[in-house]
Amino acid sequence: MAVRNVGVVGHQGAGKTTLVEALAFASGATTRLGRVEEGNTISDYDTEEQQRGMSISTSLVALKHNGTQINLLDTPGYADFVGEVVAAMSAIDAVIVVVDASSGVQVGTETAWRMAGKRGIPRAVVISRLDRDNSSFEDALASAQEVLGTECQALYLPNGAEAAFTELVDVLADPDADGRDSLIEQIVEADEDLMMLYLEDEAIDDDDLRSAVKTATLSGSLAPVLPMSAVTGVGSAELLRLIDEVLPDPSEAPPIADGLDNNGQAGAFVFKTTADEFVGRLSYLRVVSGSVASDAHLDNAQTGEDERLAGLSRATGKTLSAVSELSVGDIGVVTKLQHTTTFNTLRQKGSDLLVPVPAMPAPIFAAAVEPRTKADVDKLGPSLARLVEGDPTLQIERDRDSGETILSGLSESHVQLSAGRLASKFHVEVDIKDRQVPYRETVTAKGQAEYLHKKQTGGSGQYARVALRVEPQPRGAGFEFNDEIVGGAVPRNYIPAVEKGVVESLPRGTFPLTDLRVTLYDGKHHDVDSSEMAFKLAASQALKESVSSARPILLEPIQTFRITAPESSTGDIISDLNSRRARVLGMEPADEPPGSSVVIAEGPMAEFLHYATDLRSMTGGRGTFTWQFDRYDQVPEHVAQKVRQDAEAAAAG
Repeated sequence: MAVRNVGVVGHQGAGKTTLVEALAFASGATTRLGRVEEGNTISDYDTEEQQRGMSISTSLVALKHNGTQINLLDTPGYADFVGEVVAAMSAIDAVIVVVDASSGVQVGTETAWRMAGKRGIPRAVVISRLDRDNSSFEDALASAQEVLGTECQALYLPNGAEAAFTELVDVLADPDADGRDSLIEQIVEADEDLMMLYLEDEAIDDDDLRSAVKTATLSGSLAPVLPMSAVTGVGSAELLRLIDEVLPDPSEAPPIADGLDNNGQAGAFVFKTTADEFVGRLSYLRVVSGSVASDAHLDNAQTGEDERLAGLSRATGKTLSAVSELSVGDIGVVTKLQHTTTFNTLRQKGSDLLVPVPAMPAPIFAAAVEPRTKADVDKLGPSLARLVEGDPTLQIERDRDSGETILSGLSESHVQLSAGRLASKFHVEVDIKDRQVPYRETVTAKGQAEYLHKKQTGGSGQYARVALRVEPQPRGAGFEFNDEIVGGAVPRNYIPAVEKGVVESLPRGTFPLTDLRVTLYDGKHHDVDSSEMAFKLAASQALKESVSSARPILLEPIQTFRITAPESSTGDIISDLNSRRARVLGMEPADEPPGSSVVIAEGPMAEFLHYATDLRSMTGGRGTFTWQFDRYDQVPEHVAQKVRQDAEAAAAG
């Protein structure tokens, strides 16, 4: 059976889900036309999606048209879920880029267009929602040609506008159609013989021209554009025909990975994992070699574990239809795999097949996750693990200093929404809070103090005197302990206890101590009452008092940033950086997108906790950034004073 694997991509709200709904209805895969507003579409079946009226994760909708198996991947358009688009790109052979006829090309459209271009897969454009007031096919087409490229040429034109849009005009069939010459120019660009005929103003056979549409689309010289109203169904038949006749089958498309040759042995790539409350784990896979049969046993290339592929199915939204086999190039779902997660390769035992893992965007926003009840505490860890399994752009870590569980994602709203999914899918209630900034304390001068720990309670008592000197170390040098005891003032067997008392006290203050040298230079013991515990306690207090005398200062983590944004936004970005106590280190042209620059800066972590949200607002969603920890630096005194006051208030409850 012929197969088409097509991603439906574009900006949030462009009409992708409604388009998929229209194609499913037109092909007979469903008997009713669902609406996003009513929460009853095939694709958006998740509770969070229905409540928000937007796609959060990629949905697979399998349908048939003229004997061709069409697998549509309806992807989210919101920037927070771009990881879903990246994952879908690893399984498809072409994309339909959806452009709203009222809005034109938007930032999410550009992002998806570039992704498909990087993979070298063919692209078609649907200008949607042409039945609406204020929609304009001409303006949207001009926007696509200006932003995406002149390869975007109308294969069909709308006959009528807004409510009067009732049918499509075939541009190639109408010698007087607007844009026909531009369309033909893009078509013949991929065929030398037709190009010669065109340049010599010779007649081109209509059949040759139509067959060349596919050649041009596969080569990338043409991105055919179709007008459509998914709500009324106008354009559905033409789009299905284009998918069937113009977009590639798996053998005609760029391979999922270079060098995939498994000698026809069964092999599959898992590009998405979800958790269903009733079915359990669902693994979406593309067959990359041979064929995969239900109940077959395949090895997981990453873990070496054997997996039995029970419950092999096609999916139309949440509806699963069992199949006995999936052939190479096809996409399906398997339930309840035990050892397989997203981006794992399944292969026959002894095979060296391995599909590379796609590069996912790195998290740029982090927050603390706090369970609300004792029951939530117990379920939090496993539930977070399952959440991350379904969304590889999320990361979980445990902060060693604060003990907080940190959830990181692509934005503030991404993390908040993920917390909502913890509640809806796994019944774990959590609060999302700003993570604690890991401040440190150090000394800037020499200081010393001695402390006598003495307690007599009847019987053997406790006695230890410890004299410590502290002095600063270079930034980043950490902690060093020295022993200058002579003459047995502190017996050798108690010196490790002194060091242990100091080491255990370093992280216990309001802020952990770092970058200092501590020297034990004097002390006193008692033959009967001294003990390791007494010397540990004395050392802890002596450290506290000696630090107080050594002009302590507060340190904060400094991060370096690479901020990519349109050149028109760099002035606002630099001004904003200056307001965050940041320092601009330089600027350079960005490799992509065109017309963008990279601002390189460094600044304190505390000022950038919500930068992902602020940068998106400043740049209309076109700004991105990466960051990494660089060093610790002194906190300005006026800032340090407030930090200390806040910490004391928090400690007091």
